[in-house]
Amino acid sequence: MAGHSQFKNIMHRKGRQDKERSKVFAKLSRELTVAAKSGLPDPAHNPRLRAAIIAAKAESMPKDNIERAIQKAVGGTGENYDEVRYEGRGPGGVALIVQALTDNRNRTSADVRAAFSKYGGAMAENGSVSFMFDHVGAITYPPQKGGEDAMLEVALEAGADECITSEDGHEFLCSIESYAAVRDALEAKLGAPASAAIVWRAKDSVQVPDDAGETLIKLIEVLDDHDDVQTVYGNYELSNALLAKLG
Repeated sequence: MAGHSQFKNIMHRKGRQDKERSKVFAKLSRELTVAAKSGLPDPAHNPRLRAAIIAAKAESMPKDNIERAIQKAVGGTGENYDEVRYEGRGPGGVALIVQALTDNRNRTSADVRAAFSKYGGAMAENGSVSFMFDHVGAITYPPQKGGEDAMLEVALEAGADECITSEDGHEFLCSIESYAAVRDALEAKLGAPASAAIVWRAKDSVQVPDDAGETLIKLIEVLDDHDDVQTVYGNYELSNALLAKLG
């Protein structure tokens, strides 16, 4: 999904300050607690928790922090969060999906709506843009795991629908129903993945003019910075000139 990966690359190039890192850890902790509450607090028997732990380790979250977040669910001391999805249009006609974990739906909805409005976008009803995305399992590995042909063979053996190879690495895609089985098969063959999650992947990308692209990135940054927002997905494609400028 071009939009999501482009934004993440921009954020990584900018680097994370301590405050930003603390915010990332807070979001990861929230997902760990919710994941642990959703099933057994054992990653071997809870696919969502296992994915949350992988995501936390990918951000170098300390082991003590991970265990503390899980124990909140076990001890019943963790807050109760609702999973909410917001959909809308951003600058340049881009379709955006915002996933949040919130303890106050009214507050989060108002904040997300205000962000869309401030940066030339508009929230819409659920289903208004999600049809432009595939809701799939995505398991990624670094490029050094093997060549494109070898990874395609691994994908077939693991039951994945496809494997997309780029300079960033290998992305194995599968249905939500087969996600856990595919992830486990890949892990048995290739070791722990760089990331594993259920994602919204854009079917097609929209090329955004540079002026609209700059405003779009501001909108996504504001959304991504919100405490309740876990992930922002989009179907945008930014020009190389704008990416160089932002980088």
